[in-house]
Amino acid sequence: MSKSITFKIQPGGSLQGAARVPGDKSMSHRSIMLGSLADGVTHVKGFLEAEDALATLQAFRDMGVTIEGPTNGEVTIHGVGKHGLQAPKNPLYLGNSGTSMRLLSGLLAGQAFDCVLTGDKSLSGRPMKRVTDPLAAMGADIKTTEKGTAPLHITGRAGQLNGIDYVMPMASAQVKSCLLLAGMYAQGVTTVTEPAPTRDHTERMLSGFNYPVKQDASTVSITAEGKLTASDIDVPSDISSAAFFLVGASIAPGSDLTLHHVGINPTRTGVIDILRLMGANIEVLNERVVGGEPVADLHVVYSPLKGIDIPEELVPLAIDEFPVLFVAAACAEGQTRLSGAEELRVKESDRIQVMADGLKILGVKAEPTPDGMVIQGGTIGGGTVVSHGDHRIAMAFSIAGLRASAPITVLDCLNVNTSFPEFKDLVKNLGLDLTCYEEHIETV
Repeated sequence: MSKSITFKIQPGGSLQGAARVPGDKSMSHRSIMLGSLADGVTHVKGFLEAEDALATLQAFRDMGVTIEGPTNGEVTIHGVGKHGLQAPKNPLYLGNSGTSMRLLSGLLAGQAFDCVLTGDKSLSGRPMKRVTDPLAAMGADIKTTEKGTAPLHITGRAGQLNGIDYVMPMASAQVKSCLLLAGMYAQGVTTVTEPAPTRDHTERMLSGFNYPVKQDASTVSITAEGKLTASDIDVPSDISSAAFFLVGASIAPGSDLTLHHVGINPTRTGVIDILRLMGANIEVLNERVVGGEPVADLHVVYSPLKGIDIPEELVPLAIDEFPVLFVAAACAEGQTRLSGAEELRVKESDRIQVMADGLKILGVKAEPTPDGMVIQGGTIGGGTVVSHGDHRIAMAFSIAGLRASAPITVLDCLNVNTSFPEFKDLVKNLGLDLTCYEEHIETV
């Protein structure tokens, strides 16, 4: 038996009230990884209890780390030290989580044991050569399929990795983080230079665990000379999850919404900058720093949006938020153009093609390009769209219902549980008319 979930959204409504969306997924992953390798006991609050982050947690349990929880977002990690991981008895199954697979491939390349990383069908189709090629240059031994995809067979090369000076061909926080984690086990200095800023949670959290990291403009470097000291972490709300509500309140007349304790790391706030350029009314209130990460409350009130050419320098700072930003563009007056976002084609789905196909079904003029999309804003109709098992696509089309003129049905929504299991209840409480249907399908 397999399960299928369909969202049905009635048109109209507005988002009103206050909410705290779940914890940041990127930081939840990294808190488990670094807490496991630290000396001492790490306490985490605000941990995202969703499938992707839980896959990382289970992987470290399988490598001998004692982890209590999660209970109400609280996790206690009994660190085993930098060299304390043990060989897992079976392949490490990482579900749908590209972050888990790419970061673990770096972390495990320099261990004293062999292991295999596997994932679900979607993850097994995603490109891994972007991490395995530079890791090979460091001396790692990782075998992929002929297509450069998972499963990854990693032969431990403890003491045999060498630092490299790597200039990344495209901006990717996952590649950068993978190489920094490998650099903790490499001889000499590992240096990564990125072509545009990407999220820096790995660097910030390494520093939070007292591991030396050097940052110089667009270059970050690390050596094996250091150890991780246990730390307490309070994970802020994930701005990628908050983005659905920022867009929803911006496009739905009558909306007035406050989102509490949202991470506003400057490498992640592209969605706020882009929406403001379109005319959104978003206030950043009560700014503070929690565990090395900037946090604030976001107050958003409905405001008519205008189409823009999205500045390319903001693209890496909003890469995960484009599915819902395409919905904002569909509601804006005039044309919105995105370019420089070819990475969207190799996410959980080809997010450019899948969003363009869905928007067209809803009557929106949306033309995909190799590295982006051109959208003519106007009205959104109803219809049935397919998310292709991509959580962000499913949630983006749900939000479109706030401005639709007829009901929207979104198929294949099970993977919303990978990042935001509470989405359907939270968005209903705030004012979207969403019904969730579960079906059990016989598998032959």
